[in-house]
Amino acid sequence: MNKIDRQREHQANERTFLAWLRTSIALIGFGFAIARFGLFLQQLNAAITQQEPVINPLLNSENLGVALVIIGVGAIALAAWRYNQVFWQIERGDYRPNRLPVWILTAVVMILGLLSIPLLLLRNHITPRPSSVSPQTENKNIR
Repeated sequence: MNKIDRQREHQANERTFLAWLRTSIALIGFGFAIARFGLFLQQLNAAITQQEPVINPLLNSENLGVALVIIGVGAIALAAWRYNQVFWQIERGDYRPNRLPVWILTAVVMILGLLSIPLLLLRNHITPRPSSVSPQTENKNIR
């Protein structure tokens, strides 16, 4: 019976590792999508308005996307480390759960999520609007 319990514990450990891996892949995918979509919106805005958009050098979609990718890669490393740690604790029979990695990753993702709110709200305020009067019309009115 003890062998079956240990086998179940190892399988649960593997399922937990795979869940962390899926979460990491999702973070990397979201980071990539946010960075590329932000770049697409900047280029689209420049093409429509014929003006260079004003971009915050610190708080922009590229930086947020890169941060999510880095957090995703870090989560993979943390998941592998935690999987190995739990594996040996199961083998020794002294498993102790550790919630600290879960709280750390939760806090980091929440902070990055909160940092994305200004990107959504301020995009319309920072982006210059096209002029309703074309330069040719202004030249005709001057003459």
